[in-house]
Amino acid sequence: MLRLPLFLVLSVLAFLDGPYAISTSPVHGRWRPDLRRRGLNIGSAPRLRPRHPILEGIVTGVAPANNSTIVPVTLASDRETYYVLAGVGNVSLRLALDTASADLWLVSSDCASRACNVPKYPLSFESPTFVSVNSNATEFNVSYADSTGAQGFVARESILLGNLTVPNQAIGLATASNVTFTDQVSGILGLGFPRISEIASLAANATPFFATMAQNGLLDYPLFGLSLTRDSSGTLAFGAIDGSVVMNRTLIEWNEVVPFAPFGAESNTSSYLQWAVVLEGISVNGTAVTPQPTYPAQTFNSSLALIDAGTAGIYGPYQDVSRIFSQISGARLVNEDDGIGQWAVPCDIGETISFNFGGADFVLQPTDYLIGPASGNPNMCLSWPRALPPSSDGLDWQLGVPFLRTVYSIYSFGINTKEPPMIGFYPLANGSAPVEPTSAVSAFFASYSATVATTLPNFPLATPSFSTPAYTFNASVRATPGEVVPTGLATSTYAPLFGTRRHPNATALPTITPSPTVFTFVITDASGRTHTSVSTESQASVTLGVPAGWKANGARAARIDGVALMLAGLLCALSVWGTGL
Repeated sequence: MLRLPLFLVLSVLAFLDGPYAISTSPVHGRWRPDLRRRGLNIGSAPRLRPRHPILEGIVTGVAPANNSTIVPVTLASDRETYYVLAGVGNVSLRLALDTASADLWLVSSDCASRACNVPKYPLSFESPTFVSVNSNATEFNVSYADSTGAQGFVARESILLGNLTVPNQAIGLATASNVTFTDQVSGILGLGFPRISEIASLAANATPFFATMAQNGLLDYPLFGLSLTRDSSGTLAFGAIDGSVVMNRTLIEWNEVVPFAPFGAESNTSSYLQWAVVLEGISVNGTAVTPQPTYPAQTFNSSLALIDAGTAGIYGPYQDVSRIFSQISGARLVNEDDGIGQWAVPCDIGETISFNFGGADFVLQPTDYLIGPASGNPNMCLSWPRALPPSSDGLDWQLGVPFLRTVYSIYSFGINTKEPPMIGFYPLANGSAPVEPTSAVSAFFASYSATVATTLPNFPLATPSFSTPAYTFNASVRATPGEVVPTGLATSTYAPLFGTRRHPNATALPTITPSPTVFTFVITDASGRTHTSVSTESQASVTLGVPAGWKANGARAARIDGVALMLAGLLCALSVWGTGL
């Protein structure tokens, strides 16, 4: 234990807790790409709300690793968006995480749209790592399922996450956008496959961020791991998994990602499009609800689930969702606006809902899937999943935040000629635990102020029916889970860890652990008495959207002067202590 004189430690603690240690504030967007230009028809979703200015603290002391990193993930105040802090050139910006899209784009200083009232990438700064693409004349245009989108131009810039830097990364700099965020988020970090990237189709060597690292062998292993929590304690790890969360790697359930056939005459081979896996089963309190795929002939009689960190809820087809709620006494359909079916259930519900992947059940307790009580009907709670009309891509289920908070999810990119992409789920709770008591559910809603401002209809709604659109992909091209493909995945210089889904070498998975941010001081004073004090690690402060030392010289100098004075005081204290005066 570190032992220091009491007055010196108090000085250190004052320094750590002072204004020089500005920490991150603790605290549905559906950014699934709108591929209707390629023939897909995807439903709508809620919009996000505006945000307020704030200073950001960069977590220091990232755990050393050769080719891995781990960064904090924070839940925004809208309770829907998860974001990380990234370095874009010399600029610090918050980026929302999304596993259902692949592009990295952010708002530039040329964007005057109302939604662009956020920290921006300053084009006038003339970053030394900025590289123009076609004299900024290559236009990008991304659109999402909620009818929002962004437009601008493609460029290259150095991207820093934790201790990993990707130079010359192709990004989109938005000059117009109607995508709104909260908490000063400035753009989206898409972590999907290159096939769904708009930017990759517009410029040479414009592979998305995660794919760039995997295809160039920049990671210990071509994967990322995601921990989503209800506060700022989540993590995003590249090249390794979070060893502070995954305590037993043999408990990870691995699932082969599903490839998709080409769009029409796009090609004559299948390839990987989304982080989608086979959903093998659903149950309510142990009673099975067998999924009914919308396109059984095209999806090998299996229901497919998109694993989507950019979606705030859980969505499924009416034929499955209606049968789930038929197993819950008192449940009823209360809304079907825009074809999206919303059910309500008694708030004193005593059922769990389970999703089965690879033969393993992943159990959601009521506090995982209930949205909150209706203000006009406080005994009834809105609930996930919501129901959607048929989607022509065959992705019947979309499992977002409520599911992902119950697991640690791992996304292995696959290796050319050696290994298919896979998704691993590590359960965070005992699946055989009894259902939560009603008192626990009520206390949870009270602590999160989760009441929904709505009054439910006092008459029953009929479950709607829909016609099934034509399947989007070329059904004559076979696409089966676990295909090993020659190109498009990680470089073949990697040695594969997954011989088969059932026999992976899980113990060889690289791990990384976040650095501690809380320190304990044990102090012995002059009389021999021992005192214990706890302090949070100091965090460097930055201003979002402003390069260090640029347009903020006065404030920066003042901060440095303040730190210098504090250090002078500490040195003086040390001198006094050393002389015994």
